[in-house]
Amino acid sequence: MRQPARHSSWSAPGAGLVLVSLALASTAATAQDSPPVVDRASVRLGGYYASVDTDVRISDPSGFIGGTINLEDDLGFEKNKTVPRVRADFVFGEHQGLALDYYNIDRSSHQTLARDITYDGVHYGAHADVRAKLDFSFGSAAWRWWFGQGNDAYGVGLGAGWYRLKTALVGEGSYDPGQGGGQPVSVTTSSNDSAWAPMLQLGWRHLFDDQWRMYLDASGVRKNGGRISGHIYNAALGMEWLPLANLGFGLEYDYRQIKLHWNRSTYDADLDMTLSGPSAFVKLRW
Repeated sequence: MRQPARHSSWSAPGAGLVLVSLALASTAATAQDSPPVVDRASVRLGGYYASVDTDVRISDPSGFIGGTINLEDDLGFEKNKTVPRVRADFVFGEHQGLALDYYNIDRSSHQTLARDITYDGVHYGAHADVRAKLDFSFGSAAWRWWFGQGNDAYGVGLGAGWYRLKTALVGEGSYDPGQGGGQPVSVTTSSNDSAWAPMLQLGWRHLFDDQWRMYLDASGVRKNGGRISGHIYNAALGMEWLPLANLGFGLEYDYRQIKLHWNRSTYDADLDMTLSGPSAFVKLRW
C-alpha cells in the first residue's frame, strides 16, 4: 500500500518568517555594533590659530569725523593669534540635541603711528604714541535636529548667539571742534557693548570607520537695529581621529567674518574683522 507523502514542517511561509526574523536580527546587531555618526555627548577643548585682519571705519553725519583704521597695519596688532576655544554637544533621544560654543579674541598693542588717524573725535598725528585694545567674545547655544542614515548625518540648528565688544585707546592727540586749530589733549576712550542675536546652524557628519570621521559646520548670526548690530558668519571643515572609546583628536580649518555696526551718540563706527586658520583640539566623548 502506497504511503501518503509526508510534508516537512519547513513550509514556505514558515521559512519566509524565519528568514525575515534572521534578517531583522542581523540588521539590529549590525546597527548596534556600528559606531554612531554623532556622539551622545562630547566636549572639545583646543586652540584656533587665526590669521586676523581688522578694519574700523568711523563717520558722522557732518563728515567732520571719518576715516578707516586697520588695527594690524596702523596700530600694530598681531596678525596671527592663538584663540582658545570650548565646544560641547549633547544628543537627547534619537534625533535632537544641544550645541554650545565659546571663544574669545583679546588683543592689544603699543605703537608709534606711521600716519595720521582720527578716532572718537580725536586726531592723532603721525609719530603719536598710542596704546590700543580690542576684546571680542562670542558664545552660542543652539538646539539641533539630526537626520540621515548609514554613515552620514545632517543637522539643522536654531538658537541664539551672544557677542561682546570691548575697545580702548590711549594716546596724545588733538581735538578740533570744527573751529580750526586743534587743541592738544591726552585722551583715554573706551567702549563696552554686547548683544544677543538669532542664529542658524547647518552640519554634516561622515563616518569612515570606528576611528575616523569628517564633518562640515556652518553658522550665521544676524541682528538689525540696536546699539550694536551686524552679522557673524562661520564655516569649518574638520577631521577627527578617535583611537579610544572616550578620547579623540581633531584638526579643522575655520573661516569667520565678523561685521558689526555701532550707533554712538556722536558718530557711527563699523568693525570688519576676518579670521581664518587651522584649529587643533582634544575631544572627550561618551
